[in-house]
Amino acid sequence: MNILVIDDEDGLRRSLCAYLEDLGYDTLDADNGKAGLEAMRKVLPDLAAVIVDLNMPVLDGYGFLQGARAEAPELPIIVLSGVGVVDDALQAVRLGASDFLTKPLHNLSILDHTLGKVMEKARLIRENKEYQTNLEQLVRQRTAELERTRRQIMHRLSRAAEYKDNETGHHVIRVGEIAAVLAKALGLDEASCANLRDCAPLHDIGKIGIPDEVLLKPGKLDPVEWKIMQQHCMFGCEILGPLTSKEEAHSSCENWSAKDPDGNELLDLARILALLHHERWDGSGYPFGLKAEAIPLEARIVAVIDTYDALASERPYKKAFPEEKCLEIIRESSGSHFDPQVVEAFFENTDIIRSIRIKWSD
Repeated sequence: MNILVIDDEDGLRRSLCAYLEDLGYDTLDADNGKAGLEAMRKVLPDLAAVIVDLNMPVLDGYGFLQGARAEAPELPIIVLSGVGVVDDALQAVRLGASDFLTKPLHNLSILDHTLGKVMEKARLIRENKEYQTNLEQLVRQRTAELERTRRQIMHRLSRAAEYKDNETGHHVIRVGEIAAVLAKALGLDEASCANLRDCAPLHDIGKIGIPDEVLLKPGKLDPVEWKIMQQHCMFGCEILGPLTSKEEAHSSCENWSAKDPDGNELLDLARILALLHHERWDGSGYPFGLKAEAIPLEARIVAVIDTYDALASERPYKKAFPEEKCLEIIRESSGSHFDPQVVEAFFENTDIIRSIRIKWSD
């Protein structure tokens, strides 16, 4: 291990180096703080400790301490000085000295003991920081794994519902991907766009609760069947709501703006999308008849995309509409069914939307 000795007294410097070499250390020396900093830089990070005087020419020990602490904050530094003693010791410690010894040093074994003490302390601090760093990294990895698992579960849950009337499950993927595109176009931040990409596929999770004879009916639904179909919004919200009881889950849908008690922002968003993606800009939608900006922006985005993709997709009960017809319906519904700003963003990104539909075609 290297020990750097900085002192302008040649005799003392040579004596200290000889003593340390007898103890098995490799030594370097300098006669002022500036030369000491230069020597320190040459051997970092293999420098075990520094012994430095305070009263020196060119750059004193205080200047060395400030420079060394800026470049090597964990390096053990022992001040060996005979001036001022108490005041100088306090100032040296404030500047980052690990310990303070006074001149003349009659018993060199004190230096050996002090070196061992400060190097052991530095080792423990270093190991503790490494432990903290490793622990933080492990926590980040575990958190990322949990987040990935949670998002994957949500994706698979969305496919479970979609398989009832779309065997590939690609409709929900397309809705999620296009939703993220429109969210970005409308100024949402990156995290919000990513959350919408992951949560939008759950918008129709409530279809799980709709009987097949209604969901897959090859023709127009009668008024009773239409009422049953509309229940998928509330079913979806309840599925994604509190697990304490069905009543509590239903209550959370009536009070849909309240946050998830466990702070799960993904569930909050997914629940809102499942519940409100059939609300309309003019207030004629369901289940609550919300109007305009009373409908969350994310739900307004999904409303446009869900309608567009449903129109453009074949189902057991309908043929796919030509793209021109789908776009015409979306444009004509701006200001009534859909938020005009969302429709505008939709038409500004039709090329990207078209490429997503091709990539995730059924």
